[in-house]
Formats: sequence, structure tokens, C-alpha cells
Amino acid sequence: MSAAPDRFRPSKQKLRTWLLMGSLFVGAIVALSASLLFGGESAPGRAGGSGGGSPEQSDAARAAFHSPPGSCLTWDAADANDARTVPCAESHLFEVTGVVSIGDKYPPGAASPDLPLWRQIAQERCREGANTYLGKPLDPYGRLALGVLRPTEDQWDEGDRELRCGIQWAGPGGGLQKITGPAAEQEQSDVWKVGSCLALTGKTVGDPIGCTKPHAYEIVAEVNLGEKFPDGFPSREDQQAFLDTECTRLAGEYTGGRDLAKDGLILTWDLREEASWNAGSTLVNCSVGAKLPDGSGLAPVTGTVKSTGTGAPPQAPAPAPGAPPAPGDAPAPEAPPADPPAEGEPSESAPPEGEPTTASETDG
Repeated sequence: MSAAPDRFRPSKQKLRTWLLMGSLFVGAIVALSASLLFGGESAPGRAGGSGGGSPEQSDAARAAFHSPPGSCLTWDAADANDARTVPCAESHLFEVTGVVSIGDKYPPGAASPDLPLWRQIAQERCREGANTYLGKPLDPYGRLALGVLRPTEDQWDEGDRELRCGIQWAGPGGGLQKITGPAAEQEQSDVWKVGSCLALTGKTVGDPIGCTKPHAYEIVAEVNLGEKFPDGFPSREDQQAFLDTECTRLAGEYTGGRDLAKDGLILTWDLREEASWNAGSTLVNCSVGAKLPDGSGLAPVTGTVKSTGTGAPPQAPAPAPGAPPAPGDAPAPEAPPADPPAEGEPSESAPPEGEPTTASETDG
């Protein structure tokens, strides 16, 4: 059995992700907003700046958005107006890694940067500090990403040029995920817990969702490539050859030996880039999903593929009359060109982290 890549991803200017097998590219900066999670354009994104809170924010929120490095923040409201500091041992959404000033480039009276400039500023001013704070490189394709808290427009007009750099975790759909424990202790590999399901958003991957609901992928296994390749970074070909066999084996254990192709399902897995490997990211997921009959994206799957000994198999959509055979029988086309990356981010020509391969295709 051979493998070929499938790519299902939305515009990266909106999501700044490579949504491949549920993995996401996180080399850009997550846009946090103290007052509005950056709305439609950048809330789901991995790049940009964020406000420092609305004028009506509570004293606790105001203090949270001016926290020193090492502080962890969380909130529940959509506008983050209930933001508060919590011990990093508790679940949180943002960990402050440093405080920087951009007053040298933006003196009083200067216009506030637009979104692309905030991306550039965050990369220039926050990445090196984040590496120092973590005591190791931040995986450019990993689970954690840079974030920045910036002054509100009123604060900017008053001359405030202080930014708070930080670390956070956003899902494939852009929703911020809870982190428990200091960032330096987190696993950076972009993996999800076995048994998790990731939502279907359009024709691609979204945030975690219950497996009883229509979803894009179910995570059926986690594999540590470091155990198979202890002597250093394995080539993509070596990873693929190993995972073709290992994911097939583990998927069989998870599903009770179910014939996935018969149910119109495909088996996929991640591949790791050398930059991720050098940052310590050696874990990958094996996942089960389905493709649309025309190969244009992912199809909804409802129900778990996990063997329970009872119950019906998960449901994937049946091909329409005259459509190609099963969802896994034809390779998916390349996604439409994505927006160019912001300055300081890895280019589109670099192979994306976590590119999935399928075990249901044959060489043509």
C-alpha cells in the first residue's frame, strides 16, 4: 500500500494554518484580543496583534493585561473582559513570555500598525524572547504559538507602546485551547489525545468536537517517532514507510480490525519536519476520516470508529450516482493557492508540518 498527500485547508490569512490531517501550522502569531478576539479576520488566525482590553474592563482584567512575564491568563467571555491571572498550574489561555516596547519605531503621533505589521512586529520582537523563556526552540509547526497583547486604540493614542508577548494554543478552527501547566513543560508536538474528534468546517478541519457529531477526523493512535528513529531526524520517506505499517496496525487495534475502506473511510497520519524534530517534537497522530467523492475535501463522519463490540459502524456519505467510487479511491487535488505568509514566517514552498498521507490509495 502506498501513500499520497491530501491537502484540505482554508485561506491562511484567515486561519494561518496548514490544516492537514487535523494538524496545523503554527509558525505565525495567534491573534489574541482583549476586547474582541480580533473578530472575523484574525480571531481564527495565527497572526496579528490584540487589544489590551475594553474601556469597561474590570480591574482584574486591566491588571491581567498588564501582567509581568511568567503570568498566566484566562477568560470566558467572548470579549475577554473577564480576563484574570491564574496560577500556571491551572488551565489557562495565555502565558506572558516578555514585555517589549516598540516606541523606537512608533513615536507619539504615529499611526497604529495594521494587521500585517502586527504580525511582523510580533515575529521580530517576540520569537527570540519566547525561545529564551522556554529554554528551547519554539516549534514553528507545533502546538504552541506566539501571541501578543497590544495597547487599545485609546492607549495607543495616549502614547502607550508596550506589548506583552506570550504563548497560547489554537485549534485548527482557530478556537483557543486550554493549557495546564507552564509553557516550558508542554509537549510541543501538534497532536491530539487518542479518541478525540475534530470538527468538519466546510470541507476541512475544525476544533475538537464530540465524536457523535459529524466530524472530519477521529484520532485513533499516537506514535513516538523518536523511539523508532533514536539516531536523529528521519527522512519523510522513512517516516512514511514506518507509519504506513504502524498506523495500520494501531488503527486495527483501535477499530477491532474494521475494514475502513469498506465503510468509505481513509487512514491518515502526520509527518514531522526537521525544525520540529530539533525542537523536540517527535509525536504524530494516526487518524481516520473520509473524503468527498470528488476528492475536493473532507466528508462528514458520524460516530466513533473505536471498537465497542456493539453498535453500527460510523457513517460516511455514500457516493452520488455517477460519482467516483469510495472517498479514499482518488487523490485529493491541491488546495487553492493560499495567501502569502507574513514576513518572518516560513514560506509556502517549505513542506508543511503534519502533512497527512492516506493508506487507502494505490499508485497510478
